[in-house]
Amino acid sequence: MLTLCARGEETNFAQQILNRIVSETFVEFPALKSNQLAVTLVLFPKDKPEAKGHYRGAEPIYPASVVKLFYLVAAHRWMEDGRIKDTAELRRAMRDMIVDSGNEPTHYVVDLLTGTTSGPELPEADMTEWSHRRNAVNRYFHSVGFEGINVNQKPWCEGPYGRERVWVGTNYENRNALTTDATARLLVEIATARSISAARSAEMMELLKRDLSKKRGANDQGSGFTSGGLPDGAKLWSKAGWTSTARHDAAYVELPSGERFVLVTFTTGHANNREIVPALVRRAAAALGSESARN
Repeated sequence: MLTLCARGEETNFAQQILNRIVSETFVEFPALKSNQLAVTLVLFPKDKPEAKGHYRGAEPIYPASVVKLFYLVAAHRWMEDGRIKDTAELRRAMRDMIVDSGNEPTHYVVDLLTGTTSGPELPEADMTEWSHRRNAVNRYFHSVGFEGINVNQKPWCEGPYGRERVWVGTNYENRNALTTDATARLLVEIATARSISAARSAEMMELLKRDLSKKRGANDQGSGFTSGGLPDGAKLWSKAGWTSTARHDAAYVELPSGERFVLVTFTTGHANNREIVPALVRRAAAALGSESARN
């Protein structure tokens, strides 16, 4: 039997919706195993506190390019605190990192945030210092209560090599990891203007906004993930991630009915299945649309 809600956990409206849509998704995709999916849903009821439901939401999972969302927030935090300068080159890199999901601009941002660079292997003492610096983003997010995450690696197409290969670990045990709960929390804070400041949240939202009127490739962030499950007239802000083994999306959605939600979906072992994420989104949107109609 599939367990969707932990013992003793209050089953709120968000959890009820998530329980149903996850169960239905497993029926629709019988090849999808229970440990190959993690989902967190956050609702924004009118005049009520945010409500969250999750399935394996605290499970650390390799996040692919979704990690770039955390590097975006860290860059704004560092700029706000005066630790790095707000330059045209940094802004260009941040845009390319989020809008186009580029790896090379992400490398630049990570180097700037941590005071590290890639290159040949280092002597042990130098590597210890380098490792401490590279963990700067981890230290920040851990200090503000984010759990179950590791955000200290660059994303690669080919690589890593040299000190980066040493850093990720012999068996890749130090690779990046995120939970859908932590990712949802970060996206909720951005969407509700609580990340760093209202002005900086708005700047981040502008980069995350997806134009749903343009149909591009199957892996385009605006047309290849969450958008496939949205009704006409919906609005989307998102950051997707995909590799040969993972297909993820972190999305903030505004429905034509006025309902709003965050849905973070991580799938592993089904990178070529382009229907799982839209199926979950479609069910969430339909459930919220029905609830809105009743009210």
